[in-house]
Amino acid sequence: MNHQKYRPFPPLMVTNREWPSRKITHAPVWCSVDLRDGNQALETPMNLTQKLDFFRLLTKIGFREIEIGFPAASDTEYRFTRALIEGGLIPDGVVVQALTQSREHIIRRTFEALDGAKKAVVHLYNSTSVLQRDVVFNKPKEDITRLAVEGAALVRRLAEQYGRERFIFEYSPESFTGTEMDYALEICGAVLDVWEPAPDRKVIINLPSTVEMATPNVYADQIETICKRIRRRDSVIISLHAHNDRGTAIAATELALMAGAERVEGTLFGNGERTGNADILTLAMNLYSQGIDPELDFSHLDDIVAVYEKSTNLFVHPRHPYAGSLVYTAFSGSHQDAINKGMVKMKEHPDRWEVPYLPIDPKDVGRGYDPIIRINSQSGKGGVAFILEQHFGVQMPQSMCQHFGAVVTQISDESGEELPPEEIYRIFEKEYVNIESPVRLIRYNEITNGETEVEARLAFRGVEKIVRGEGGGILDAFCKALRAEWQLDFEIIQYSEHSLEYSSRSRAITYVELSDASGRKLYGAGVSGSISKSSLRAVISAFNKIL
Repeated sequence: MNHQKYRPFPPLMVTNREWPSRKITHAPVWCSVDLRDGNQALETPMNLTQKLDFFRLLTKIGFREIEIGFPAASDTEYRFTRALIEGGLIPDGVVVQALTQSREHIIRRTFEALDGAKKAVVHLYNSTSVLQRDVVFNKPKEDITRLAVEGAALVRRLAEQYGRERFIFEYSPESFTGTEMDYALEICGAVLDVWEPAPDRKVIINLPSTVEMATPNVYADQIETICKRIRRRDSVIISLHAHNDRGTAIAATELALMAGAERVEGTLFGNGERTGNADILTLAMNLYSQGIDPELDFSHLDDIVAVYEKSTNLFVHPRHPYAGSLVYTAFSGSHQDAINKGMVKMKEHPDRWEVPYLPIDPKDVGRGYDPIIRINSQSGKGGVAFILEQHFGVQMPQSMCQHFGAVVTQISDESGEELPPEEIYRIFEKEYVNIESPVRLIRYNEITNGETEVEARLAFRGVEKIVRGEGGGILDAFCKALRAEWQLDFEIIQYSEHSLEYSSRSRAITYVELSDASGRKLYGAGVSGSISKSSLRAVISAFNKIL
């Protein structure tokens, strides 16, 4: 790899930048370009039906500005624009946007396509970067500026002809990030002089990172420079359109908003040419995670994913922020333990989301808690505890969780597969619950007269026997009976129980931790409609491990 044929991008020499200390406090104006920039990046562009479905999705999400296409580029684009307008399919308050090069016949075709629209943005562009001027057009700045000015003048004349009040003007110096800032200001100023915006009739100056060329802070410096120096600033909306060539379109957009931009063009899930556009879904949900209203509704995210995938024949990556199928799922044991503890802690402050490893509540985007923790060989005690409690109401003591976590990890490691909740519960039952070999509890009698006396009928390897013991309670008496019969020393070092609502009838589950003569810790659980019987079954389950 010959890195020497590349040159670093020259940063701006800015000494008084202000954007690093600013905060984003509200949502920008969002403009979806899925139906134009996103569509032209597809191997198979959307047909008319798919574009209509996608348009409806965007309006349902809450987009109020939607770039619907490049009407002069193809008959499909033109017919889609006419279908929206003639079919009355554009909701009140939604502004459609059409892209046009600064060429006369394309501009005229664009206005023909938009005829009858209640409100529309005419988006005029031409390339301005050093590379485009030298390599593609081989023209000096003066010719590039003349092209933009002539296009702007025609846009204004046609808008007067079709109804000026129905049009908003937008200009993009394409490849803005590769354009000298003085020249970007010059050509944008020349276009503004033609359009003569006012505070009550603003125009949009869109400053695209057409090809991402530098770190995000450089884009922010460029945007702040324009915001500070552009003429008629009170009559201009500064818009962003970041591509993702360096993988930092989202960061670049966020920093550029801090630098003074007010509007963002992008696509759902970042679809677009080469590595894509800025991902509006992620940008909006990033605001949401900071307690800022994004003014877009992603509360039914799985439905959005379904329409997107059907329309584009693309798929949403399972690790896509907020929308991926695995982004709210933890396999790592330490992560699972932290999430489990966080969910328990949330009961103390349900109005404030604070769960480790989960920046937002999955329910806010229409997801459930079931897939948050999934079990494989990387998992641990916190994960299995969460699964058993969420799915089956089992609340194991901490020490038992640690033991069971190791059991599950070993099984998953040996199988090399993820373990579903039902399999985890089956392992739990097999390992701890109502263990009846070699000793099985048949029945018992309890007599309380000061001390408690227990008489129990047991089956030991198929042979029935009766054991008796006295103690301070039923468990103490039962343990003494077992010690006397088998001449084994052990004691209960932990005991807990709770009701279990997993089945149609309420039952009790009891957990015990025994310690034998050598200090080994052994665990058992018992389930029964009777708390006393579940307790004795739990002791037998752990005692069988001693035997």
